[in-house]
Amino acid sequence: MGPVGSGKTSAIRTISDIEVVDTDALATDGVAKMKSHTTVSMDVGTLVLGEKDKLRLYGTPGQDRFDFMWDILLDQSKGVLLLINHSAEEPLADLAHYLDALEKRRGNRVVPLVVCISHMDKAPERPFELYQDFFKSQRQMAVEDMPPVIAVDARSQADVRSALVAMTALLEMHERFPKHA
Repeated sequence: MGPVGSGKTSAIRTISDIEVVDTDALATDGVAKMKSHTTVSMDVGTLVLGEKDKLRLYGTPGQDRFDFMWDILLDQSKGVLLLINHSAEEPLADLAHYLDALEKRRGNRVVPLVVCISHMDKAPERPFELYQDFFKSQRQMAVEDMPPVIAVDARSQADVRSALVAMTALLEMHERFPKHA
């Protein structure tokens, strides 16, 4: 999940063991200034974990006008990787927007979250610590509730795999210690 241009489709294409099923369409609004095509429904990929285990990967559209897909996909999700474009004009506003959207949609469910900061190379002057500072400034958030925040190049299989390992650790903690997850 994340804003347009944050690398959701690229991350799924990078890690999927199958050809990704996508719903990219020609961008016709302000998104066309950023890229020619955009996801309008979802991206679907699969990562084979073992003989019988598969991880299904779903990418949401980034535009708010397609937020009904967020509801559909989040309803069935076990966890969320939230990609934030570091080089965007206001990445912290994007982060706050998507965190708010997640909060409204998850209800009482615990949905493990890993925040993945993409496009670090496009704004090297902007410090990575601003995301950690953002979470520290949230008064209602206890330190143990802060999600992992990691730098991810969506084109790097190792980076995407690291984000999924972080998610796996959170899911395992939730399963073993649900009261502390």
